[in-house]
Amino acid sequence: MAAATFSRWALAALGLGSLAAFGPPTKPNPPQQGVGINLANLDKSVSPCQDFYHYANGNWLKNNPIPAAETRWGAFNELGDRNQAIEKRILEKAAADARTAKAGTNEQKVGDFYAAAMDSMGIEQAGLKYLQPRLDRIKSLQNLADVQQYIADPKSYGAGWYGFGVGQDSKNSTQYAVQLRQGGLGLGDRDYYLKDDARSRQVRMAYKAYMSSIFQLLGDAPSLAATNADAVLALETKMAQASRSRVDLRDRLKNYTKVPVAQAAQDYPNLNLPLRLKADGLTSAQDVIIGQPEYLAAVNNLLANTPIADEQQYFRWHLVEGVTSALPKAYGDASFRFTQVLTGAKQQQPRWKRALRATDGALGEAFGQLYVDQAFTPAAKARAKEMVENLRKAYAERIMATDWMSPATKKEAIEKLNAFAVKIGYPDKWKDYSKLKITRQSALENLFATAEWREQDNLSKFGKPIDRGEWGMTPPTVNAYYNSSMNEIVFPAGILQPPFYDPKADDAVNYGGIGAVIGHEMTHGFDDQGRRSDAKGNLRDWWTKEDNDKFNAKADMVGKQYDAFTPLDSVHVNGKLTMGENLADLGGITIAYNAFQKTQQAKAKKSIDGFTPNQRFFLAYAQIWRANQRPEAVRQQVQTDPHSPGQFRTNGPLMNMPEFYQAFGCKEGDKMTRATADRSRIW
Repeated sequence: MAAATFSRWALAALGLGSLAAFGPPTKPNPPQQGVGINLANLDKSVSPCQDFYHYANGNWLKNNPIPAAETRWGAFNELGDRNQAIEKRILEKAAADARTAKAGTNEQKVGDFYAAAMDSMGIEQAGLKYLQPRLDRIKSLQNLADVQQYIADPKSYGAGWYGFGVGQDSKNSTQYAVQLRQGGLGLGDRDYYLKDDARSRQVRMAYKAYMSSIFQLLGDAPSLAATNADAVLALETKMAQASRSRVDLRDRLKNYTKVPVAQAAQDYPNLNLPLRLKADGLTSAQDVIIGQPEYLAAVNNLLANTPIADEQQYFRWHLVEGVTSALPKAYGDASFRFTQVLTGAKQQQPRWKRALRATDGALGEAFGQLYVDQAFTPAAKARAKEMVENLRKAYAERIMATDWMSPATKKEAIEKLNAFAVKIGYPDKWKDYSKLKITRQSALENLFATAEWREQDNLSKFGKPIDRGEWGMTPPTVNAYYNSSMNEIVFPAGILQPPFYDPKADDAVNYGGIGAVIGHEMTHGFDDQGRRSDAKGNLRDWWTKEDNDKFNAKADMVGKQYDAFTPLDSVHVNGKLTMGENLADLGGITIAYNAFQKTQQAKAKKSIDGFTPNQRFFLAYAQIWRANQRPEAVRQQVQTDPHSPGQFRTNGPLMNMPEFYQAFGCKEGDKMTRATADRSRIW
């Protein structure tokens, strides 16, 4: 799922990713034959007390190899595929109906966007027709003033250099603020540029080859293309050297510096901030929030000292790299060759899946309205809401029962918990796409049009009241998130499906699945970063010093536990990078277990399929994390993803839970059993 602070740049994950939640009936009548746990997935040759992940999923892992077009295959992918089958039918019908649909309607826009994305012949015939005017503009840049104008223009696509946008002020959650932060790198992580290990060198070589291929497709001779690729890589390496690591970026306080506009303009004159604010309609801004001052200082110097020819190559590259899906096949093939090195994928995704993702990304809420009409009922939403409230009550009990937190901090924690806003399924108010023009004529022009619409949508927020109805994910998304500045937990309709929630299954299955997901997102409000915001979403220290120290000691213990996990030889999980997600996993399963104990099924203690209710609860939790993953994708995840690999999201939390030991009869000395002094439990 994902805990997040939103801006135009991206969704910055503070949570986890997952699937389903319609919510169970209030008083279920447990069946004797189980539903929701596939016993064929179990590998009973493995002891649950030695490796519960492989006990619960071993046979599934053996029998479900990774499809050639995938980099991992697991419960998330299975649900995603089922959702995509529904989405494909919707999109194909929308594309067929769009020719007769009223111009400007969501049906017309969704249908024409998808149809244009699927029109491979039309894309080939268009060639660079719709791209050339933008390439010509880049070619016309002659000096720093031209570059500043290009970066400032909200219609410039892929201008890069640094992140800029309007987002909620972390220390004043009732206002939007102009924000600047590091950005502009083509590779997924700064360490790919800076490390000298074999894997990093391989990625850099593949990246340079990718850039060279694109430059040749744009008409450069091979030698010139290689020279231009070297120039871009050298420039981005300098940016990477000034960038903070992913671990450092997690510290919300250290990545917040508010300064007057005049001071920022003086500190970074080569950014020409007054020009940027004017071009973006933000001249009334009095202050700006700087995320990483040292990065902007480096960019300030680079803008003035980088040869214009090199800056042009940087702009060319980022313009084209972001739209290869809407260019002739050779561009997409070059992109995929690089993806293969990063992730180990063997085949490119079929065109319809790529077009589907593009439609969801461009017109998510227009498409989402069509999706929820078929895939999510008001009754499902109501049942999910009921389950959230059950988890909220259980969390309050756990907070009050802690023996390490003072009454003063408990009081604020309960206030924050009670203030959680809950969003389920889809927005109450949909985005207005009336100013966005979509046609079948050009998939590329549609991409540019939606990018410009998103830009204006973001910039237009400044000076307005906070839009607390806004969503950071689209309805079909198989995920969930916590947003600290809004103090909200959000569960899109796409995640509210089996195996996370199954209306036919017993409570043990649903609390072990979606219950743990709900608890996870709630816990993000109290993880090492989320806990720094108060009930109103403001970045404020509401902890006593003693409670703060006790929390940090417990969190550090979790970090050390995950540092020791090795998904591959010589590859260790980064306990600091994954800290928030690991704490949320541990808290989520703990709260879900306590909520489950209040159900009729847990109290009756009646076995189903030979497993007690508590055993079924833990099996359901383990089975949502089942996944096979390519080694390249594992390495990429460990370096760039704040989530731990699936086996550690299962075993890691359970190794700290005496309730798990009791459920499966685990004894001291078993691998799944930690000594009392080595266990960590916060909630």
